[in-house]
Amino acid sequence: MTERIARVTRNTKETRIDITINLDGVGKADFDTGIPFLEHMLEQIAKHGVIDIKIKATGDLHIDDHHTVEDIGITLGQAISKALGDKKSIRRYGHAYVPLDEALSRVVIDFSGRPLLVSHVKYPDRNIGKFSTGLIHEFFQGFANHALATLHLDCFRGENSHHVAETLFKAFGRALRMAVELDARVSGVPSTKGLL
Repeated sequence: MTERIARVTRNTKETRIDITINLDGVGKADFDTGIPFLEHMLEQIAKHGVIDIKIKATGDLHIDDHHTVEDIGITLGQAISKALGDKKSIRRYGHAYVPLDEALSRVVIDFSGRPLLVSHVKYPDRNIGKFSTGLIHEFFQGFANHALATLHLDCFRGENSHHVAETLFKAFGRALRMAVELDARVSGVPSTKGLL
């Protein structure tokens, strides 16, 4: 089996992001972003996606977290797209429901080649500690655009913003795991078009 490992570096005037991923990993997480809450959420993706993810990010955090969070989403999307290669034999679709106490979220993903984010998520609070909940949307928007994936995020209920966010990232990790998994019964690209 070909290794599905990718490294992507993104440099702008605002950020420098370096990401290495292994789609067939064991869930190892190694992060240095300067944003502790984001690292906690990224750890959910690695653990529940059973994907090894290493991220080194430096950005203009003296202004705010926006550019760094968005660019990590963009670069993670690029890395996963690169690791998937021609997408032969992948399941393509993934979905997961995840509860955390009172919160319940669902994530559905399709590596369709058509980037789209549909998000129906409301946070009871504007911030989780110092982290703006609005940046979660920016992260997933960046990911969807650059992974060339259709991504649906739904939170059905939740009274604690941390719980809402954590259910989304855990569900995303599990949906991602399902979608990128190789299916021995599929020999080519999982599309009637023959291309994704």
